[in-house]
Amino acid sequence: MLFFPLVTTLPVAALAAILESLWGYPAILLGTIGHPVMWIGTLIDRLDTALNLPEYSERKRRWMGILALVVIVLVPLTVVSLVLQIGYAVLPPPVMIVVQGVLTTALVAQKSLWTHVRAVGTALRREGLAAGRQAVAQIVGRDTRVLDEAGVVRAALESLAENFSDGVVAPLVWAALFGLPGAVFYKAVNTADSMIGHLTPRHAAFGMAAATVDDMINLPASRLAALCLIWVAPAERRAQARAAVRRDAPGHRSPNAGWPEAAMAGALGLRLAGPRQYGGTRVDDVWMGDGTPNATVDDLDRGLVLYRRACALLSVLLLAAAVLSMIAL
Repeated sequence: MLFFPLVTTLPVAALAAILESLWGYPAILLGTIGHPVMWIGTLIDRLDTALNLPEYSERKRRWMGILALVVIVLVPLTVVSLVLQIGYAVLPPPVMIVVQGVLTTALVAQKSLWTHVRAVGTALRREGLAAGRQAVAQIVGRDTRVLDEAGVVRAALESLAENFSDGVVAPLVWAALFGLPGAVFYKAVNTADSMIGHLTPRHAAFGMAAATVDDMINLPASRLAALCLIWVAPAERRAQARAAVRRDAPGHRSPNAGWPEAAMAGALGLRLAGPRQYGGTRVDDVWMGDGTPNATVDDLDRGLVLYRRACALLSVLLLAAAVLSMIAL
């Protein structure tokens, strides 16, 4: 119960995109049973503790990291397969499409991303720079204490663009291809990358497999995310958004993040990315876009409008693909 035809998976993805934009992940579920990402995170933590031992050689840590990634993927996929087997045994296929769509909403982050980024603008307007720094620290990993207001806004917009790709587009793309199991596979790898895929001394070898696979499975989504942002950009900025992607995205230190960030920068007439500070260390990344780096709270509002339009466009594309797949039967 891991592979389904497109006539099943495309409606699952379309339904998940529409429903998640309306209700997100219910707070009552978060408070009672947690979130699927939290469950996967617990598994990753335990594997990191058990397999990533300091006495191991770098080579052995790499192999342990590969083993850990296999377990991280197989455990949730096995659970999902069992759930779907039981579901299809007692419910008709059309109802199970709805069930898959509803369950897939838990792996998409349209509404929560909107909420967290909007909170940055609200904090800046109501309480000033210190509150804005605190709000943006919830969604970025850089040192926020050194940011001025423009830096806070840029950080929020960069997070909005990057997470549109890997928190919204990517799980929906994998759901469109493989249904709920596809979204679960993606989220397992992506969560592993976020927890152990960074280049710290502890995880440089152990997290190599997670980081490499995550880069590969995000390639299609990052390009599609950039296209969506370009398509919904104001008509007078569309050419600049395309130019920013072509010129700047390949120079980003990430093979994927630069695409939506450059599209966002070009569409808003800003410069995003560039030098920043992590854990007291300066990272000299290239700039995305050729506009001004002096981003304002109004620019953050414009970015959120652009984001909502891109999400709506993606939902329309998925719905159209789902309808065409059913017509083609």
